[in-house]
Amino acid sequence: MTATIAHFINGKAVFGNSSRSAEVYNPATGAVTGRVALADKGDVEAAIASAQAAFPAWAATTPLARARVMFKFKQLLEDHADEIALAITHEHGKVFSDAKGELTRGLEVVEFACGIPHLVKGEHSMNVGTGVDSYSEYAPLGVVAGITPFNFPCMVPMWMFPIAIACGNTFILKPSERDPTPTLILARLLKEAGLPDGVFNVVHGDKLAVDVLLDDLRVQAISFVGSTPIAEYIYSRGSAAGKRVQALGGAKNHMVIMPDADMDQAANALLGAGYGSAGERCMAISVAVCVGDAAAEALIAKLKPMVASLRVGPGDKDNPDMGPLVTCQHRDKVKGYIDTGESEGAELLVDGRGLKVTGHEDGFYLGGTLFDRVTPEMTIYKEEIFGPVLCIVRVPDFNTACRLISDHEYGNGTAIFTRDGDAARQFSHSIQVGMVGVNVPIPVPMAFHSFGGWKRSLFGPLHMHGTDGVRFYTRLKTITARWPTGIRAGAEFSMPTMK
Repeated sequence: MTATIAHFINGKAVFGNSSRSAEVYNPATGAVTGRVALADKGDVEAAIASAQAAFPAWAATTPLARARVMFKFKQLLEDHADEIALAITHEHGKVFSDAKGELTRGLEVVEFACGIPHLVKGEHSMNVGTGVDSYSEYAPLGVVAGITPFNFPCMVPMWMFPIAIACGNTFILKPSERDPTPTLILARLLKEAGLPDGVFNVVHGDKLAVDVLLDDLRVQAISFVGSTPIAEYIYSRGSAAGKRVQALGGAKNHMVIMPDADMDQAANALLGAGYGSAGERCMAISVAVCVGDAAAEALIAKLKPMVASLRVGPGDKDNPDMGPLVTCQHRDKVKGYIDTGESEGAELLVDGRGLKVTGHEDGFYLGGTLFDRVTPEMTIYKEEIFGPVLCIVRVPDFNTACRLISDHEYGNGTAIFTRDGDAARQFSHSIQVGMVGVNVPIPVPMAFHSFGGWKRSLFGPLHMHGTDGVRFYTRLKTITARWPTGIRAGAEFSMPTMK
């Protein structure tokens, strides 16, 4: 008998009124470890009502008092880091060290949110006119919501709710139903840190829950990370309902390897960036663009044996390089991409489809896979695979490499490996991609900068965390004030000007 994983509404565990639930697996073994309640409309509305009721008092709480909750939350995250990382490993499948790294990157946003008294300061201008002062302030929006993916069950929610809550909003999180437990640990720790009940709520669910959040007029803003088709849906429907929306979609991240690159450095970077977390990262490098055949051959000579010898196994034992994929359905989908790559004529250098992990034969494993001579017309080049599959594309020169990347429909992240400062500078400033690395394979910005791509990798004008995050979760109010100073000019019927 497996336990049912509850929602977290108004400061306590709530199973809700829905009879629907979904199985939760340990991807390393293939075993069902629990069932998660799937919310019905009433359950989501209860969370919204809880958040709405908590908003006035929380918005009126001083920014310093809100920051102190974030400071306590940060300490609790550090104290419970192993517990949280194990929960990620057991439900997502990523290796324990990677899960700890995910938590660290989320915790950095909490650290950024601790500075909220400074971040929400407005501006003041004295005497914009005779006896007239003007000043601005940043006000919270109200009830806001986040819809987050399975691949980062802690980090991506923490890109959202620490800043939203620190800014004075109340928050509803709809995490992935595939790995729901880590978010409930976060909810428990927020309550322990002193966050009032109702300020942070968690509802588990599927499209039904998402649509309630998108349509309910009490929800002022929606943040989303996931696939591009769903991001576009979230953006369109949420915007039509009058909400502020930031929806981050898919990616096809390229890494350019110039002929002068340090090939040992490039190969090691590709190994980690392409196969870390079994490729289930929106910033994973999935295409290596080699400038010239000599660069391609030199890279393959180093990379191929490294991919073939990747250590794959359960993420909580012996610190393997890669764990399983999140579900058997997703593993089979990635296998299908490998089949398609072969049938469309790509050269398969390393085939991960036959991998078996001794003692874990029912786990959702797939070995590292490497293709060469991939072309832009192939499915494995055009589509986001989201698995441990790396494609090598050969191009004749630097300009062709840049054009290839800028022409792709996605524009999330990219990188160039080179010793040539001129090439790196030209690449950085001209490439049509939102995040760029120079000899850095995964250029995820620190929390005090903002994360987001271009083109069909992002819907909405504002990126996540950093200053864009603060602006997304607040709205600007400008006050112009004049107090009686003996001026009696009478009524003015022309457009006011400051003379």
